[in-house]
Amino acid sequence: MTLERLEFDNAYARLPEYFYTRVQPTPRRGTRVLDTSPDCAELLGLEAAGLDDEPLRALMAGEQLLPGMDPLAQKYTGHQFGVYNPALGDGRGLLLGEVRTPHGPLDLHLKGSGQTPYSRFADGQAVLRSSIREYLVSEHLAALGIPTTRALAVAVNDERVQRETVEPGATLLRVAESHVRFGHFEWLAYKGDEDGLQRLADHVIERHRPWLREHETPYAALFEDVVARTAELIARWQAYGFVHAVMNTDNMSILGLTIDYGPYAFLDTYIPDRVPNHTDTEGRYAFDQQAGVALWNLNRLGNALMPLVEREALVSALESFSGQLQQAFGAVMRQRLGLTTPQDDDAELCREWLTLLYQSGADYHRAFRMLSYYDGSEMQRARLAREVPDPSALAQWLERYDARLATEQRTTEERLEAMQAVNPVYVLRTHIAQRAIEAAERGDRDELGLIRECLCRPFTPRPGCEAYEQAPPADEAAVCLSCSS
Repeated sequence: MTLERLEFDNAYARLPEYFYTRVQPTPRRGTRVLDTSPDCAELLGLEAAGLDDEPLRALMAGEQLLPGMDPLAQKYTGHQFGVYNPALGDGRGLLLGEVRTPHGPLDLHLKGSGQTPYSRFADGQAVLRSSIREYLVSEHLAALGIPTTRALAVAVNDERVQRETVEPGATLLRVAESHVRFGHFEWLAYKGDEDGLQRLADHVIERHRPWLREHETPYAALFEDVVARTAELIARWQAYGFVHAVMNTDNMSILGLTIDYGPYAFLDTYIPDRVPNHTDTEGRYAFDQQAGVALWNLNRLGNALMPLVEREALVSALESFSGQLQQAFGAVMRQRLGLTTPQDDDAELCREWLTLLYQSGADYHRAFRMLSYYDGSEMQRARLAREVPDPSALAQWLERYDARLATEQRTTEERLEAMQAVNPVYVLRTHIAQRAIEAAERGDRDELGLIRECLCRPFTPRPGCEAYEQAPPADEAAVCLSCSS
């Protein structure tokens, strides 16, 4: 199917008009599409070969909408670094419309589309640097099995945008089941709009969680669902060493998706208190604080839902969060360690592995990948020791690991195959993202596309892509990033 044949059913536009403002995109001069994601296109039922045509360029330039689109900017608020901010909303992005697909409705959202009533003093533009980063990580996290918004395409334009320096302008075509955030509910609760709260909750249930309609207490069930999905999300972030870095409540998805990528990072060496956002001077959103922040954010959402849900039900759901997160984290880490049947000592074995990585200064991702080749032979022990440079501690841990593997029913070959399917070769480290940005800036679509292909098939080594497997040079490790985008 081609882009022009997409069918739209814009349910959010049928909510009360004060939920949003209709806005037309601002045309961007000299727009060129740099790359498109075949995987995301498949979600929409689109033919990847047809994405390089004029309708996509014109759409991303803000020049021509598709039939059935009804662009709007959503209003929401939220807590930013723990402080409530009432003046939020879509300030440089528009929900263009909701596409009917066999998998359910999917939002098309254009980022960098111009100013809206919620822009405050901002220019409504996106820059190429941050657009490339969001484009790549959206598709990469999906390939890693981490719930996320998606990205269909990224384009550069001839606008010059002032941030810390003058940068090329860009637009990003984002795809998601929904863009409803915790902050949507906070906005309605803070203004005392109980009817609006109920309408929005009904919209989320009807559109995205229809099985909850028959529940005796559907709004309580919705909150329980959000708690469970958020726990699963954070568990997967932690297991794969991902730091979101700006976990404000307006950046929390009601569907448990990773959304709104700013100065995110993947760990290189295992540093639990890693803070990639240079404005986060107190480490509020550090890697090892993400679970606690998620629970704090869920409490804010629970407070907003109090007009609809009994307090006891909210408290019960919140109290279940830590247990659900630990269970989900344990399940992912057992997969990564090649273990199939849960045992009581697995959590301790995992903790000892992470401690070993931390104390030895090992690279988090390369150590896991090398472990996925470990068959007990001296050759593989030696290869693993090159990644985990503490021979004595590694030998002690491997002794315990070998004993645990002996209780498994799978053959060594079956275990290694399964481990190599969950421990990536390629990870979107900060220096790889920078390489992609530089390729985009010089118009090298081939390298940008190759990096995207590696990240979308992260578990399969590709000849000629060895540079993308490497840890960063010492002077590029643990770089702090800016929120400006």
